[in-house]
Amino acid sequence: MAEDGPLKEAFTLFMKQGAAKAVGMSNKNFVKCCKDCKVVDGKLCTQTDADIVFSKNKPKGAQVIDFETFKACLLELANKRIKEGPKDKIFEMVVGKTPGLKGVTTTSKTGGVDKFTDASKYTGSHKERFGADGKGKGLDGRADRAENSGYVGNYKGQGSYDAKTS
Repeated sequence: MAEDGPLKEAFTLFMKQGAAKAVGMSNKNFVKCCKDCKVVDGKLCTQTDADIVFSKNKPKGAQVIDFETFKACLLELANKRIKEGPKDKIFEMVVGKTPGLKGVTTTSKTGGVDKFTDASKYTGSHKERFGADGKGKGLDGRADRAENSGYVGNYKGQGSYDAKTS
């Protein structure tokens, strides 16, 4: 059987995938671990098999499993996945693996999408919300500031009253 240190490290990495403060592995993370480590191959051992094994081995009423239960689940999946040889081989499939980032959304630069993400191409009132370097102006870019000068907006002779009366 594989040494528990590297296996526990892989367990922790998959357990904390998507939930950094997790204290146990959820069903979603268990299935992801099985798929990423090629325990689930789609023929001998399927995703449904991993779901069933997880549900059968987790404590009643619990949503997560601990490390010992994780090992028991893997051994049960090994009965389906590994037809010949020692069943402990399944631990070697998990050791050293990390969660993959398949299907992660990236910024698209095809077609007309780049004009939506490039602030220098904005027009009209939206252009006023960004400086020349593309950084947002914050509240100054969104709100009209009242000057409280006593004059209406765009009055050309602003500040000339004192000069006329003196």
